[in-house]
Amino acid sequence: MESSSPIGIFDSGIGGLTVARAVKDLMPNEQLIYFGDTAHLPYGDKSTASIQAYAVKIADVLLKARCKAILIACNSASTAAFELVKAYVASRAKVFDVIEPVVEYVSEYYGGQKVGLIGTKQTVNSGVYRQKIEALNKGVQFSALATPLLAPMIEEGFHNNQISQVIVQNYLEEVELKDVDALILGCTHYPLIKSQIESIYNGKVEVIDSSEMVAKATYASLEALGLLNKGEKLKDRFLVSDYTPSFENTTKLFFGKEVNLEKYPLWE
Repeated sequence: MESSSPIGIFDSGIGGLTVARAVKDLMPNEQLIYFGDTAHLPYGDKSTASIQAYAVKIADVLLKARCKAILIACNSASTAAFELVKAYVASRAKVFDVIEPVVEYVSEYYGGQKVGLIGTKQTVNSGVYRQKIEALNKGVQFSALATPLLAPMIEEGFHNNQISQVIVQNYLEEVELKDVDALILGCTHYPLIKSQIESIYNGKVEVIDSSEMVAKATYASLEALGLLNKGEKLKDRFLVSDYTPSFENTTKLFFGKEVNLEKYPLWE
């Protein structure tokens, strides 16, 4: 691992570009290599074994690109493959997921309080956040609500308007989220509606953004290891396992600026 080496980030599609954006905001000097496994999305309806096979294959691509850190920017892959990817990568790179940094934050600041989560059906049904938060024994009252309309709504550009306002408000008024002190955004699409959620809560509920959390955890770890890039920054790269023009269009929505997608099939 060298300080000039890139940071690798992967997701089942392009939603993880919100993580890439948060990393870029915090560490503008770092080169990013992003891998969106668009040929196999969504991971939410794939078996654990399939997700693990994809994740190891992508980790291999990122290791060959000399990445010093690998961020799993996908809740489904974090749930299914974090431990496996860590074991596979071993000491060749630091590995982060989008769940652990959030759980650590909740542990530090929300003991004895009520914390809600919104996410896909797969993330909520997996119970991974509940298990990890309850294992803390900090008296956190945890409740989760599946919000399946939100990701497709965001991908189609129907966010921050009247339609999304009604949908988001209806979800936030569900009994599972009543009187929460904090709300975890358990899907990498949701940072795009963070400000909308905050305005509905009127600033009375902290909205915990996993993309910001994993960016901060990566920064702290690389800084402690002396691996932050101080030299010349190389051009970011964005790889996808399948290409369509709609993916390219949506990348701007998630990353905040135009990017060039390179097709890189996982299996030829």
